[in-house]
Amino acid sequence: MTHKMDAPVADSLLDKTGRNIISSPIDRIEGPLKVTGTARYTAEFKFDGMLHGVLVSASIGKGTVTAIDTAAAEQLPGVVKVIVDFETFLRNPAQGLATEAPAQGVREISHFGQPIALVVAESFEAARHGALAIDVQYATVPGRFDFAARRDTGELKEGTDQSQGDIEAAMEAAPARIDGIWTTPSQNASAMEPHASTAFWEGDNLTLYGSYQMLASDREQLADALGLDPEKVRIIAHYIGGGFGSKLGISAESVAAALAARQLGRPVRVVMTRQQVYDATVRRSNTEQRVRLAADRNGKLTAVGHETWTANLDGENFSEPASASTQFLYGGEARRFGNYIVRMDQVLSASMRAPGEAAGMLALECAMDELAEKLGLDPVDLRKRNIPDRHPVNDIPYSSRSLAECLDIGAAEFGWSARNPQPASRREGEWWIGMGMAAAARSNILRKSSARVTLRPEGRAVVETDMTDIGTGSYTILAQIAAELLGLDVDKVDVHLGDTALPPAPGSGGSVGAASSGSAVYLACEKLRQTIAGKLGCTPESLVLSDGMARSGNVSHPLGELAATPLEAMGIIEPGETGKAFVQAAFGAHFTEVAVNGYTGETRVRRMESTFAAGRILNEKTATSQCIGGMVFGIGAALTEELMYDKRFGQIANRDLAEYHVPVNADVPQLKVRFLEERDYAANPLLAKGIGELGISGAGAAISNAIYNAVRIRVRDYPITLDKLIDKLPDPQGEGTRPR
Repeated sequence: MTHKMDAPVADSLLDKTGRNIISSPIDRIEGPLKVTGTARYTAEFKFDGMLHGVLVSASIGKGTVTAIDTAAAEQLPGVVKVIVDFETFLRNPAQGLATEAPAQGVREISHFGQPIALVVAESFEAARHGALAIDVQYATVPGRFDFAARRDTGELKEGTDQSQGDIEAAMEAAPARIDGIWTTPSQNASAMEPHASTAFWEGDNLTLYGSYQMLASDREQLADALGLDPEKVRIIAHYIGGGFGSKLGISAESVAAALAARQLGRPVRVVMTRQQVYDATVRRSNTEQRVRLAADRNGKLTAVGHETWTANLDGENFSEPASASTQFLYGGEARRFGNYIVRMDQVLSASMRAPGEAAGMLALECAMDELAEKLGLDPVDLRKRNIPDRHPVNDIPYSSRSLAECLDIGAAEFGWSARNPQPASRREGEWWIGMGMAAAARSNILRKSSARVTLRPEGRAVVETDMTDIGTGSYTILAQIAAELLGLDVDKVDVHLGDTALPPAPGSGGSVGAASSGSAVYLACEKLRQTIAGKLGCTPESLVLSDGMARSGNVSHPLGELAATPLEAMGIIEPGETGKAFVQAAFGAHFTEVAVNGYTGETRVRRMESTFAAGRILNEKTATSQCIGGMVFGIGAALTEELMYDKRFGQIANRDLAEYHVPVNADVPQLKVRFLEERDYAANPLLAKGIGELGISGAGAAISNAIYNAVRIRVRDYPITLDKLIDKLPDPQGEGTRPR
């Protein structure tokens, strides 16, 4: 069954079964495998005769390889071969959803740490030893490593220049306005599982176990890089230890493993070291954002501007779309948006969790807080006054939007009314206490997806799709959908994912996975229900499926009996006109309380509560987990995370988890998430919207705003480390800024 979303769905079968498996906080069905260590990840598959590869990385930031001496390495015990292929090795990773190979050819060095060769040995230790013994000669040239010095060379990205009305005149005439620059640093996804690939060949057919998020497009990329028909490439990724966008497209280790396996006639496993993950995969670009807001005396926005400067390599067109939510979140007649790309010789910039909103709302929601203070308005009230009825530019309706409800309920539950709007007015011992808030918004996207569902004679259902599970709960969600619609218990549904031999799905990324692949499963189950109704001699509307039985009136049969010959159905969902006719997004509101030490400037997040509305919540437990993960991301963005570059040589200075500071348990308080009841009939047959990236959107800004409320210091340069506060902290005696 194929369904194209050309019109809102009239209703959903999930609201008619009465079984309530959907939305229930069911434990992850693969959980026992993970906690017992029996869920096998890419680097844990072993094959007879398997060899180990270690990538050799460039030790310069810009230039050309003039010579590479492999003799010393190849003489070491255990080393089998050094693979040098300057033409085929990947220079850059692939961007998500691309169907062609990324940039190849590694003789030219585009950034420090670029992989240039592979040492293959009988053990990982021998391969690592061999990689250290490779002698590489370079011709170096000056590199572009200082973003601030090159900021004015930014090129306007085609299609991002949007203007409406006269923003300059609106700013000039407004009684209240904000015109500021916010900067965010580069960030790395820092997933627990490093990038890894294990490759082997059977004749001309390649099988690659790879830690990748979007297998259907990854297969196209890998085939193109190797000059193969995609039908001869199979990628398997049953479990992925986190990705956050860094594994959307293939990286250097995949092509290197495949080339080595083909040359040596043996399986080859290549796992990046943690430092190589930082040096040679992808990063979220640093940004410089100019945000302009103008409002009348009643707090109604008259102008909104959001222009962004980001960095990327030559030839790469991705730029962090920081104004993504700014364009639809608030009203304002005069508008100006634009994205500029500054060409740098640094690691590829690409999608990282909530590309656009994660960085952009760090600026927008702080600007809104500043504007509220200028107007003497409560920050919640200012946002509510500026929720538009329709898209401010495109003049189309919102498919569903509960932003005002999230703001009101979130404020009431958090105790926002207890906040003193006067900054630096509350102390507890040596700690200044403040509250802050921010809105959350993340666009919802539907992508083409397919799934096969088979009902078997033993009364079990099998769900098959190449959708991946990067820790988000895909196995469980798809099992719940099938169980709900086929009248089975969840433990009677087997879910097979992460294999390009299965029907293609869009994969995990962009918060599209559960809704897109889940809709395909829904449609396959709807087709099976029609088939079962035909066998039972009734209409689909009168069919009742529960407890493994099919019933209509006084007639009932076990499902296994009706499926004596297995019943199989395909479901395919496709985006359509509803994606153009409606603004589709999930919304929310974050509320935080922080404590800032009056002597050291240390910031501690004491409370954080967030309220979200994202259509139907498919599993309350896994959805809560996703939102908590996003909120932790927000804590990191606000306070700790920063990828630091040496501006002289282009090397990342903090390229491991010891020095790149992600939030740990001591940084994170007990987080609270609540969901509002909502359905989105224009989104998909599930009436659900993506939620994986909503939690991070705006979260860091709420912390920044709370810091201002605590100590009267606005910091527009993230992360807000104590050195940016300590010289400006208020006098503990309440007499202005304390002298140093």
